[in-house]
Amino acid sequence: MKFFLDCDGVTEAQGFFASGVASNIMGKNNGKLDLGVIYSKRPCTVAGTFTTNDVKASPVRYCMELLNDSNQVFHGVVANSGNANACTGKQGDLDCAKMGSETARHLKVHAREILVCSTGRIGVQLPMSRVTAGIAHACQDAIDELDGGKAFQEAILTSDTCTKSCSAQIDTPSGKITIGGTVKGAGMIQPDMATMLAFITTDAEVSSSFLNSCLSNAVKQSFNRMTIDGDMSTNDSVLFLANGFSRVKIEEESGDIQAKFKDAVLHICKTLARKCVTDGEKVTKFVELQIDGAPSNEDA
Repeated sequence: MKFFLDCDGVTEAQGFFASGVASNIMGKNNGKLDLGVIYSKRPCTVAGTFTTNDVKASPVRYCMELLNDSNQVFHGVVANSGNANACTGKQGDLDCAKMGSETARHLKVHAREILVCSTGRIGVQLPMSRVTAGIAHACQDAIDELDGGKAFQEAILTSDTCTKSCSAQIDTPSGKITIGGTVKGAGMIQPDMATMLAFITTDAEVSSSFLNSCLSNAVKQSFNRMTIDGDMSTNDSVLFLANGFSRVKIEEESGDIQAKFKDAVLHICKTLARKCVTDGEKVTKFVELQIDGAPSNEDA
C-alpha cells in the first residue's frame, strides 16, 4: 500500500474528473475559484456523514435526504465556497435544489444523481445568476476531462491558507485501486466536524453498506476527534464516492485486501483531519493526544 501527499486529490482515482471556476459568489471580483464539480461518467455508490448541529444548512439536508435511499446512485457533486446557504429559509432550499438540477442538466444525468455542498457566510442568499453561470463553466471543464483536481481543491477553500489532499494505492490480485481525498476547514471546528467539507473518491467497486461502514469508522477516529475554536457549524459534510472504474470488487477480495482498504480510508481521513487542524484560523500549535488504557473509545 502506498500513500501520497499534496496530490490531485479526488481525481487520483480513475474515472473521476473535477473542475474549479471563479463565479464571483462573494461579489469581490477578485478571481478566486469558488465553485467546483466532481464528475464520474460511471454511476457511483456514495456514503456520507454530516454535522450534528440541530441547525443544518440546506445542502446538508438535501444530501441527507438523497442518501437515505441506499439504492440511489450518483454521478457527482457540485460545491461552492463563499456562501454556506445556511439559515436562508425556503429560498435556500430552492437554490440548493437548483444547483443540483443545473449541474445535472449540463452533465446530462438525473437531478437526484448530483449532491450539493456549500461553505462560507451564513444567513446570506446565494447569488444564483452567478452560481448558475459558474456551474455551466465548471461542468464543461469536467466533461472535457481537464486536469481539474487541484482547481477543485482551491474552489472549496474559505479562510484556509492552502489546499489539502492525499491519496492511497492498493495492489490487489484483481488489479490496482486508488483512493483520493481533499478537505477544507480552517475555523468553526469542534469534535463532530464543523465548517468542513471533505471529499473522498475511489475507483474500487464497493456496496453502499460497506462504503458507509468504512467511512463511519474512519470519521469517528479522525474528523470527529479534532477541534480548533470550539464552535460547531451548519455545513459539515464528508462524502465518499466509489465508481467501480477499476473493476476490482472489494467485497469479493480476501479479508486481507478488505482490511487494507479500510486502513487506507482511515489513513486518508486522519491525514486530512490533521491538515485541517494545522491550517486552522490563528493556529500556532498542533497537539495530538494519545490515551492508553481507557475502557472504550468513547471514554478516551
